[in-house]
Amino acid sequence: MADKDLTRIAALLRKAERTDNEHEADAYLQAAQRLATLSAVDLAVARAHTQHRERRVRPTQRTITIGESGKRGLRTYVQLFLAIGRANNLTCDIARDSSRVYAYGFDTDIDTVEALYASLVVQMVRASDVYIKSGDYAREVVIKQVKIPGSERYSRWKREVSYDYELVERPVHATTARINFQQAFAARIGARLTQARQEVEQHATQESGLVERKDSNGTAMVTDGASVALVLSERELELAEHYRANSTARGSWTGARATSGYSARSRRAGDQAGRRARLGGERPIGGARPSIGGGS
Repeated sequence: MADKDLTRIAALLRKAERTDNEHEADAYLQAAQRLATLSAVDLAVARAHTQHRERRVRPTQRTITIGESGKRGLRTYVQLFLAIGRANNLTCDIARDSSRVYAYGFDTDIDTVEALYASLVVQMVRASDVYIKSGDYAREVVIKQVKIPGSERYSRWKREVSYDYELVERPVHATTARINFQQAFAARIGARLTQARQEVEQHATQESGLVERKDSNGTAMVTDGASVALVLSERELELAEHYRANSTARGSWTGARATSGYSARSRRAGDQAGRRARLGGERPIGGARPSIGGGS
């Protein structure tokens, strides 16, 4: 049956259970039963649907394995996960060896991030492989300082060997190109997802109509848009408090600072690939996130 029918039946049952007027309750129950009969659905299923929709969603923590410890490329994989996670309201801790990410957030948001990451990491690796095989990165040269052969000098005072150096041009190394490509890819994906989330939240805030709410004096009027913004702010606060209460991380992740040189050409190529990447079959960003009120 259509989900909208199940929702209508659940709403009637909820009204029947909450009213103090037994005649109203009976009327709501009969209406629910008629609709249920026409839709061929058991009322128990509708009640379960109501409980599911009204269940309070709490922040949680989940461990995501990025790869085996010591495997090459884990740092840029983590950077991609973090970019997707930040755009979907996750806060993350990272293992020192970059093999695992500890994600804090709502279940549905973590599900969304895992699904997006599973697709995008494959696209990132394939796109960077194609770029490296093209050899385009080698058209960019970098200036490196190299030792001049035969210039060794031994210092008795410092008890060390010193050399003379010269500056030479060298093609960008493939490893440098791959890392820069993937870093730019991850950054562009994060920017796309963040923009999409902001547009959705702005639309939800602006398009909501007026709703009447009474304060303690019974006279206040607020806009639904304002309440949406307030709830979004409260969700962020709830997530922040959950992270502070449960995270045991110490220090900072060194992967964000690790570099192997800079390649502007590779970064441009990675950024372009990130612009072309498919975001989960181009479905709405954020997946089936909880409702504004915190329900599932």
